[in-house]
Amino acid sequence: MIKNDAWIAAAAAQGGLISPFEPKLVRRVEMGDLGHTRPVISYGLSSYGYDIRLSPAEFRIFRHVPGTVLDPKNFNPENLEPTALRTDENGSYFILPAHSYGLGVALERIQVPDNISVICIGKSTYARCGIIATLPPAEAGWRGHLTLEFSNSSSADCRIYANEGVVQLLFFEGEPCQISYETRRGKYQDQPEQVTLARV
Repeated sequence: MIKNDAWIAAAAAQGGLISPFEPKLVRRVEMGDLGHTRPVISYGLSSYGYDIRLSPAEFRIFRHVPGTVLDPKNFNPENLEPTALRTDENGSYFILPAHSYGLGVALERIQVPDNISVICIGKSTYARCGIIATLPPAEAGWRGHLTLEFSNSSSADCRIYANEGVVQLLFFEGEPCQISYETRRGKYQDQPEQVTLARV
């Protein structure tokens, strides 16, 4: 069964499900002391999910290194190029070039209970710009900062805004599992707020 806003808020308050936690959907943020606000791509609690933000800490884009082939069993970090965080009156952002693939990291840390699995889906605002979020589920017992994967399927470069919503988390409850991600000592447990590369 999918969990609603009341359950998400209670779980965040009691057990650190999401931290930091925003108890409402934020669509505008204040700009300084003059009471001015600017629109943001929404983040925070929604009816049946939670929109997490992209961290400004790091964003990496795949680049071609002549003579190399990407190998998930022997990942070469040279294939990922750090991208500068830029800022203007619309906010802070990274640029994901046309027809490219990038990795970012969630600002929020999540801790998944043993009877919950989390599905991560892209936000429609980015989907309408050709950005496809390809995120694996966060399994029961998983905790850390999610590494976020984005593909720019459009023929134009696209901004990916930091500190604003990038994907929505949907929480599904099931019968408690026999072996959780934590119990089996999953290789991506306790990811820090930085891009985590492929591991075997």
